[in-house]
Amino acid sequence: MSQPESYPLLSRIGSPSDLRELPAAELQALAGELRAFLLESVSSTGGHLASNLGTVELTIALHYVFNTPDDRLVWDVGHQSYPHKILTGRREAMPGLRRKGGLAGFPKRAESPYDTFGVGHSSTSISAALGMALAARQLGEDRHAVAIIGDGAMTAGMAFEALNHAGDQKANLLVVLNDNEMSISPNVGAMNNYLARLLSGKVYSTVREGSKRVLDHMPPMREFMRRAEEHMKGMIVPGTLFEELGFNYYGPIDGHDLPSLVKTLKNLRALPGPRLLHVVTRKGHGYAPAEQDPCGYHGVGQFDPSQGLAAGKAPSSPSYTQVFGQWLCDMAEADARLVGITPAMREGSGLVEFSQRFPERYHDVGIAEQHALTVAAGMACDGLKPVVAIYSTFLQRAYDQLIHDIAIQNLPVLLAIDRAGVVGPDGPTHAGSFDLSYLRCVPNLTVMAPADEDECRRMLSTGFHLDGPAAVRYPRGKGPGAAIDPGLDTLPVGKAQLRRKGRSVALLAFGAVLPAALAAAEPLDATVVNMRFVKPLDEALVREMAEGHDLLVTLEDNVVAGGAGSAVAESLSARGISVPLLHLGLPDRFQDHGSREELLSEAGLDAEGILAAVRARLDDVPSRSGRDDCQSAPTRVISK
Repeated sequence: MSQPESYPLLSRIGSPSDLRELPAAELQALAGELRAFLLESVSSTGGHLASNLGTVELTIALHYVFNTPDDRLVWDVGHQSYPHKILTGRREAMPGLRRKGGLAGFPKRAESPYDTFGVGHSSTSISAALGMALAARQLGEDRHAVAIIGDGAMTAGMAFEALNHAGDQKANLLVVLNDNEMSISPNVGAMNNYLARLLSGKVYSTVREGSKRVLDHMPPMREFMRRAEEHMKGMIVPGTLFEELGFNYYGPIDGHDLPSLVKTLKNLRALPGPRLLHVVTRKGHGYAPAEQDPCGYHGVGQFDPSQGLAAGKAPSSPSYTQVFGQWLCDMAEADARLVGITPAMREGSGLVEFSQRFPERYHDVGIAEQHALTVAAGMACDGLKPVVAIYSTFLQRAYDQLIHDIAIQNLPVLLAIDRAGVVGPDGPTHAGSFDLSYLRCVPNLTVMAPADEDECRRMLSTGFHLDGPAAVRYPRGKGPGAAIDPGLDTLPVGKAQLRRKGRSVALLAFGAVLPAALAAAEPLDATVVNMRFVKPLDEALVREMAEGHDLLVTLEDNVVAGGAGSAVAESLSARGISVPLLHLGLPDRFQDHGSREELLSEAGLDAEGILAAVRARLDDVPSRSGRDDCQSAPTRVISK
């Protein structure tokens, strides 16, 4: 990281109280230093870049005007929270951003008193800030609550539920709508900034409130004036919806104009009740490559800022996301009933090519996971074959729709579940640790976990051709590099695959942990089964393994509680089969951020961890087969 002399103003800011000591005239220079520091920092660590570059001025203004942390700032999602972290005493810790033991990539209550609410999923900020405002009112405490939410997050129903409640409660809440849609920029300028300052000023507010009190005695005139005011404001600002929900609307205002931001926020801080400030920013602001390609610079790895994101060489093997994207296009060519649905994750879920080749069959529903599943159910009712591309952690938000709208009606909807299991640097809010547990208990649902890229493609075809709901869950990143058959072949439903024949110990691997299981099996001389299906389980093969081995070990990239291992135990118990069992999976706690490899190792799901756990368990298991755990015997490897 650069020396303090490179950032003379920023290096003096150890907390927002230091920031509030600066003259307002120096804030613009501070913004320049903060943006330069942010670019230098994120380019060396990776992380979210474009969204953070776009909120530099807004973050400075908020901490400058509000008495944080006593006044509560709640950031939605947290993609834009790096400037906030830098200004709140964590500048020197930025080199460890999103690395094991370092700063989290999102606001985290345990990390700083300035992180008032832990986030990571979209559209929670207004609800949380409203809760804080109501708590302050009940406790008689004089403090402010501010929710900062992006325009994309406003597509979620939860945000409007919170707005509706806040307007009804007349809570002392400020919502800052950070709008970075390019199409609105022509509406931003000196006139709009002037109007925002005017509408938030004391004179306007006093006149309006005084007029309402006077007109309360003349209801027809009061209603006429209310409609006239709404009509005039509707001509100059897009705030009628928020006004109807009970908010006083101000803006739009240029989110990169620090003097206007500070002035308007000061005015709004002095006003009571629900207020909404519409701020227009530009993702990637101040760094031309990110301004031109905000999607490409949304989440970045390490790169040279002077060169930008180089195209790089094509990877030797595709990621699971790319495997899904190619399969989706191929299956769409083969079956005209296929439609692709995503809740605002086109790039992340691999639907870019599909959206370009089949625009009439591509549906991005916005950040609305519940709606994504129910609209898929409606399509399936009338003869289409919907494929919903969704992250494991985001599918949690649509669990009721999965059960109520899809599974109960046994509708043929395929869930392509990306980022399953350990995800890595984004931390516990984005980990797909629970899907096997919450999916396998749902009737009518087929649940599959591929061990490699080719198997992923085959499972997607299998799920697509079923007459009921199906889920294929696959991890982030690349698999072991298996050769991929370009066909659209299916797998026999509910049938596992014997991959290695050994003695004494049988390793039953579900999904991406298979390579680690195969590596651990060599010194153990263990049998290895690629289970493939979590539901329906290959109960016949499980029984065969139990009858022929001293110890069954289940392995899954999912929490142990209620997961695939539990399915094995339940199956054996129902048949009265008693055999020593060892369940290996993710721990019963939330793992912090780190690389996927680090977190798997921490959970004991790498080859070394599996080997150690099995050997420790074998010390308590009586042998039925005369095993010698220290000697390797000739084995038979079962080819695919």
